[in-house]
Amino acid sequence: MEWHQAIEQLSTYVVRISTPRGSGTGWLVSLSKTSAVCAVATAAHVVDHAHFWEQPVRIHHAVSGQSLLLREADRAIYLNEALDSAGIVFDRRSLPFPADALPLMTEGRHLKQGVEIGWLGFPAVASAELCFFSGRVSAYLEKDETYLVDGVAINGVSGGPAFQLQPSGPRIIGVISAYIPNRATGDVLPGVSVVRDVTQFQNLAREFKDFDDAKSQESVPDQPPPPMPEVDIVPPPPQSGSEPT
Repeated sequence: MEWHQAIEQLSTYVVRISTPRGSGTGWLVSLSKTSAVCAVATAAHVVDHAHFWEQPVRIHHAVSGQSLLLREADRAIYLNEALDSAGIVFDRRSLPFPADALPLMTEGRHLKQGVEIGWLGFPAVASAELCFFSGRVSAYLEKDETYLVDGVAINGVSGGPAFQLQPSGPRIIGVISAYIPNRATGDVLPGVSVVRDVTQFQNLAREFKDFDDAKSQESVPDQPPPPMPEVDIVPPPPQSGSEPT
């Protein structure tokens, strides 16, 4: 399989997530076996502020052009602050998602150093367009269940799916979380992207009987969310004819 074929297949699963605080990326990760409930995976810092303050979250399915406004009563949010990961559970009949979820990396396994991966998202510099990026695994931190990948710092891609090419199609290996800059010399040098292991999502939404069951088990927003991570350290270039600010 080629990258362009994988992107075409994945694009129907990916959504842009907007809140009063900002925006990020998400993707369909699992479907309930017994109801119309689905779960969209993203980064925790994309939705934790809206969850704490019970603010609306808009899910935009770019391929179809359809969008859905989820108020506090319309969704159940699950946060894993330690891994900067989150799941948004809601009624999948509201958006034209595929009938099946994507294959995930086998639980307990991870990619080796040097393996090339790709990821998708809606960067702030072109938020209406789903963009593709790629890099190679620099290291896997087993204690943190985290990949470090040589990549670029792009705001808005947080929460996007990171994937590996397989002969049968793309396999999801993680969730884009943040970017760690290299400031060894005092200047901004190429750093590494942080990808959180996807195995935490293996069972999300599959066992929920219905939405009420999912709502009763959502994360309790008992404290304000932490500051957003530094995911974009380089400002976009000025537009032609404009002055930098």
